[in-house]
Amino acid sequence: MSTRKQLKTLVEARRGVIVPGAFNALSARVVADLGFEAIYVTGAGVTNMWFGMPDQGFMGLAEIAEHTARIRDAVDVPLIVDADTGFGNALNVHHTVRTLERAGADCIQFEDQVAPKRCGHFAGKAVISTEEAVAKIKAAVDARRDPDLLIMARTDAAAVHGFEAAVERAQKFAEAGADILFVEAVTSADEIRALPRRLATPQLMNMVIGGKTPIFNAEELGQLGFGIVLYANAALQGAVMGMQKALGVLRDEKQLLETGGLVTPFAERQRLVGKPAWDALEQRYS
Repeated sequence: MSTRKQLKTLVEARRGVIVPGAFNALSARVVADLGFEAIYVTGAGVTNMWFGMPDQGFMGLAEIAEHTARIRDAVDVPLIVDADTGFGNALNVHHTVRTLERAGADCIQFEDQVAPKRCGHFAGKAVISTEEAVAKIKAAVDARRDPDLLIMARTDAAAVHGFEAAVERAQKFAEAGADILFVEAVTSADEIRALPRRLATPQLMNMVIGGKTPIFNAEELGQLGFGIVLYANAALQGAVMGMQKALGVLRDEKQLLETGGLVTPFAERQRLVGKPAWDALEQRYS
């Protein structure tokens, strides 16, 4: 079964499958190695880790396409790719789909924010008109060459126009052909529980650690009927804390040992990047 068909099966099961985010090929290998069934190529993570900048629309199509291609080469699990606003109008969305489909995306996510976008849990968001947003989803659906490629439609309207307006937009996105719906930054447990009852199309629920949405256990979200439970930047936040701890000890104690429990052992690092396979290949051609 192709990774696109795998992802469709996961989403339609509506069992709250946890999908962590990856910000580069190595983080994707870690996610896959731990047995997670799909990976989210996070725009915020790429922006934070690649540029050292906040998630405020600085990432472009070239950056997310390059990361997608490298991650696709590194892992064989389904990839959901964050394409922000599509990097322009409906024509740009069409181009974005073609580009990311070639790069190896199994699902491409588009949102309805005004460009330049910002993190869904930042203040000061604005959204485009419903009509323009629907047209962009239609363009995305029309642009795909592989019918198994999934299109995810995200709305940030809850923060701007309220929960009911966000639900109404999401329904129109479904009617435009979106395969997965993503109502971002809902702020109450009642709203989370209401979404699967209000919208028939499979949905993603975003669990942002430290964000505006209450954290639910993934099993409970699966019981409610959500297809995907997204932890887009758990790996990033864990990696930053790990770096701070290890480097803090190095700064203060002037040395860092493998036995100290602060760094991944050398051999494990080599395993994760596939060195044994490269060694075998080197022997084959020697």
